[in-house]
Amino acid sequence: TGSEDILGYYINVERIPNSCRDSSNRIFLKDREVLLSVSMAYYRVSISAYNKAGESPQAIFIVPDFSATDLPGQIHVNHQGTSVVVTWTPEYSPKCFVVDWGTSKDDMCMKIVTTATGNFTLGNFQPYKLYKMMVHASDVCQCESFTRHEKTFGVTHFYSVEGVPRTGPANVTILNITKHSALVKWTEIAAKDCLGFLQGYRIIYIDLSRKKSPAVTLNSSTTSYRLTGLKEKTIYRVGISGFTNAGEGPPTLSHPFSTPKYGNVEALCICVTQHLS
Repeated sequence: TGSEDILGYYINVERIPNSCRDSSNRIFLKDREVLLSVSMAYYRVSISAYNKAGESPQAIFIVPDFSATDLPGQIHVNHQGTSVVVTWTPEYSPKCFVVDWGTSKDDMCMKIVTTATGNFTLGNFQPYKLYKMMVHASDVCQCESFTRHEKTFGVTHFYSVEGVPRTGPANVTILNITKHSALVKWTEIAAKDCLGFLQGYRIIYIDLSRKKSPAVTLNSSTTSYRLTGLKEKTIYRVGISGFTNAGEGPPTLSHPFSTPKYGNVEALCICVTQHLS
């Protein structure tokens, strides 16, 4: 009922995925803070308080976030249709490796690899879906010991088969229009719509005669571009598409915009002061 009645806390730390039963680690604490040294695998941390009357409901946290940064160069994934060959070169020779993979923290799979070669094949991957893979080294190969012993060797994201983006970028707007130029801005394509690793964007502009400009290719981190060489007093539309290694997706078309006949004219203010005698 109040903090003065709390005798201590129970903390359960369970690895995700968990291929062994009863492998969570339970910690008893009187303090309200604990430092956990764990690998980059997912963990379910459950915290409850207890007093003379019993134990409270649990507060549950999942760590870390699924979009954690890669550890580049450590794991190599070679695609073979819906299967992949995973290779790595370990810095030392642990007793085993623990491999996790999946599209989210809710569907992660786990495999214990006891060979020292750092090479194995996994299958049944779905095309056009982003997977995360983690490889951990451990000198103890029982599931209940991973929390204390495993160390993450590498993390990478991959597609078994890449596709083209299903949509173009959102919120395409045209700003700062002059006789011969205009600024285009857009919102990046959402990761779930890329269906592959987004390599960049292609921009074209079309006038009323349907004459297309040469395509401009930009990298994937760019979300604005100034069009130049436009004709004065002409109506245009801009099309922006994204592309992956598999090809180019459909473009998003902007609303029509018109370039003015004259350039920007600065306002001129003439002030007349009248002196009365």
